[in-house]
Amino acid sequence: MPEAFISIKSVADLHHFYNYGSPKHPLVTVIDLKNISRSDENFANYFYSLDLYTIVFKKFKGSLKYGRSHYDFQEGTLMFTAPIQVMSPSADTQIEEGWFLAFHPDFIYGSDLGKKIQKYTFFQYESKEALHISEDEKVLLDEVIVRIKKEYSQNIDRHTQGLILNQIEMLLNYADRFYDRQFFTRNKTGNDVTQRFESFLNAYFNEEQLIEKGIPEVKYFADKLNFSPNYLSDLLSKFTGKTTIEHIHLKLVDKAKNILLGTTKSVSEIAYELGFEHPSHFTKIFKTKAGISPLHFRKQFPEQN
Repeated sequence: MPEAFISIKSVADLHHFYNYGSPKHPLVTVIDLKNISRSDENFANYFYSLDLYTIVFKKFKGSLKYGRSHYDFQEGTLMFTAPIQVMSPSADTQIEEGWFLAFHPDFIYGSDLGKKIQKYTFFQYESKEALHISEDEKVLLDEVIVRIKKEYSQNIDRHTQGLILNQIEMLLNYADRFYDRQFFTRNKTGNDVTQRFESFLNAYFNEEQLIEKGIPEVKYFADKLNFSPNYLSDLLSKFTGKTTIEHIHLKLVDKAKNILLGTTKSVSEIAYELGFEHPSHFTKIFKTKAGISPLHFRKQFPEQN
């Protein structure tokens, strides 16, 4: 059976796709996954893109890939997607229970949540980086979902949107807390990733090919470590206090200091050697991290030049 790609642009489209009846609110919905038939063997042949934010909780039988390892997790997982991401159902996972919260970007435009939705970086994580939920955490999330469903199921008035937005933000803040817990409880995994990242970072800068290869992007290291860029940055931030890009910039500045003190090369020459197209960009990063400009740094150690 060939794979089919479906574009889902609205809550109504989502209900139609799942044959779930008509939505009670045009911009937000909660779908009970137990009420979706998974007997259709063609279900796994669908790839679909949603113009919606989604938060999906699944309690299932089986294992989940997390990083490079597989974990048996019977209590449940929580996954997030932002609009335009491509998703695909899995035919071999036996879902015991779960829910699917979806809301259109129009629902949050102009609101406080709309202004800060980007801070919830887990919307850009990959499915293998799902949040594992304990039974106690599930109870908290289910209570929020019940309130959201109750609010849009009754008469919609001028208070409806604000009250639902408050509940969605509460759910996201819970998820933020639970991800912190997951990062730290998987302490060995986090330390291993941190060490491997440092190894890849050092290897890149030791190759002396920055002029040809350019400054490494976060995605370069994320791909090396088999993580999404946002997940890697969040993990490093939890364990080291610095994001991926901060580590890259600090390594650049450290290398620049050695060149500044060990050669008489100009700031522009050093900038190009480190892979910068514009010396001003190099000077800005150096000053941000070192507290002074490259020239002032060099003048502090005149005897080394």
